[in-house]
Amino acid sequence: MTVAHTTLSSMRPGLILAMLFSLLALSGCGINAIPTYEEQAKAAWSQVLNQYQRRSDLIPNLIETVKGYAAHEKDVLTSVVDARAKATSVQIPADVLTDPKAFETFQQNQAALTSALTRLLAVSESYPDLKSNQNFLALQSQLEGTENRIAVARRDYIEAVRLYNTELKTVPGRWWASWFYPDAKPMQTFTIDAESHSVPKVSFD
Repeated sequence: MTVAHTTLSSMRPGLILAMLFSLLALSGCGINAIPTYEEQAKAAWSQVLNQYQRRSDLIPNLIETVKGYAAHEKDVLTSVVDARAKATSVQIPADVLTDPKAFETFQQNQAALTSALTRLLAVSESYPDLKSNQNFLALQSQLEGTENRIAVARRDYIEAVRLYNTELKTVPGRWWASWFYPDAKPMQTFTIDAESHSVPKVSFD
């Protein structure tokens, strides 16, 4: 009995070392890649939301400025207000990144707002006084800058999702997902052409 106890005691450190070695080996094989890529994609998505919110915050002042010079452009002004309300009133579910329908709804609402803003800026071309208004110039410049940041945030998100989804589909990531991350699901990405999300620059010549 003493010999058996001694044998077990001497095996314990070796077993611990073997387990540590196995964990390190698994880590080197990419077992942590899935949660790492997932967190990167979520962080990139947060930046997308931040930039869309920044754009939304600019719209009320833009509407008021345009209204002062082109109040009779009621249909265009109303379309922007309605599109903004729709884009901001819809609650984004926690699982939006893995829910195709919820992601598509978000994408469509933002695209509709982009389209409405495009029409608004096009209308401003017909009002020289509005085009030279300093407040309008500042808002238009901020809006263009925000659209550029949206494009960058979307690009970064698309790349982060590509890495994450690829890891879920390829070996050894596919094995790690089935063994250690059974709840991991592919994330949705933007499908609307990037050009439909860019507000054209307004010439003030």
